[in-house]
Amino acid sequence: MALTEHYFLLKQAHVGFVYLSGSLFALRGAALLAGARWPMAVPLRIAAVAIDTALVVAALLVLAALQWMPLSAGWLHVKLALLVAYVGIGTFVLKRARSRLQRLLGWLLALAVFGFMISVARAHHPLGLLHGLAG
Repeated sequence: MALTEHYFLLKQAHVGFVYLSGSLFALRGAALLAGARWPMAVPLRIAAVAIDTALVVAALLVLAALQWMPLSAGWLHVKLALLVAYVGIGTFVLKRARSRLQRLLGWLLALAVFGFMISVARAHHPLGLLHGLAG
C-alpha cells in the first residue's frame, strides 16, 4: 500500500498534533503565570516532547506522501523560521523567564507566532492570511 493512500489520515494527524501541541503550551504557560508548579512536572514535559515528535514525524510523512520537495515553497521557509522562533520563545517562557512580566509577554508572543504559523500553513503563502491585505 502506497504512502499516498494515507495522505488524508497523515495530514489530519499532523493538524491534530499541531493543535494538541499549541493547546498544551498555552495551558502550561497560563498555569505558570498563575503560579502553578505542575506545568513543569517531568511526565508533562515528556508528553510535550512526544506530541511534538509525533507532529514532526507526521509532517515528514505528509511531505513523503506528496513526494514534494519541502524547500521549494516559500511559505514553508517562513513556517520553519516561525517554528524556530516559537520553540525559542516557548523555551524562554517555560524555563528561563525571570519575571512574571517576561513570562506573560513571552507567552503572548509565542502564541502570536504560533497563530501566524498556522495562518501561513493554511494559506500556503509567506504572509499567511495577511496576503490578501498586501495587494
